[in-house]
Amino acid sequence: MFRRALSRRSLKSAYGVGVAVAAAFGLSACGGGQSQAANEPSGNFPVQAAATFPNSQRLAQHSRMVVVVHNTGNKTIPNVAVTICNVTCAYPAPPGQGSAAGAFAANISQDGVANPSRPIWIVDTPPDPCTSPTCSQGSSGGAVTAYSNTWALGALAPGKTARFVWNVTAVQPGLHIVAWEVAAGLNGKAKAVQNGATPRGKITVLVRKAPAKTYVTNSGKVVSQK
Repeated sequence: MFRRALSRRSLKSAYGVGVAVAAAFGLSACGGGQSQAANEPSGNFPVQAAATFPNSQRLAQHSRMVVVVHNTGNKTIPNVAVTICNVTCAYPAPPGQGSAAGAFAANISQDGVANPSRPIWIVDTPPDPCTSPTCSQGSSGGAVTAYSNTWALGALAPGKTARFVWNVTAVQPGLHIVAWEVAAGLNGKAKAVQNGATPRGKITVLVRKAPAKTYVTNSGKVVSQK
């Protein structure tokens, strides 16, 4: 199921040929040439996963979404990954939802547009495992993959925890749902399981129209009032 949810974007998307090339040749977290799904083992990998994201936000407010994945099994997870979906990550998703829309975004119903996905939140900084100066620090984050709305942080040893952090800014008011799903690999053979099911969840967020009130103190500190 997760493999289908991670389907590559259509060539009609705004990413065009660039995504097609990335999908064909694969990407590594820090710019290597080997496919991220190469030599993926089959099996179930037990985890405990949870997500946090403020339920009440305002326009232009900077917020942080965090998905924490703990390896509770006795095997190393090949490549722990998280997908961010619109409304639900379950497959099949309603038309225009799931991973068909961009991460932290929703599809508009207007016909004839090259890419119907419109942001609800702008992603300021996505997950990025790279700490070395030689690591690629592109705008998509070092953890970006060739799969739709999906970031991966590599192998996760037994007893270890991975933190996926997105810093975002709200740009669309209203009541929105952000869904998330965890996988143990990118090829669909390694499956993350929590209580016998795919680890996934969703968070309902109200983004209010009025921006947060911000002021600068005499000491030069910027303070935002919620």
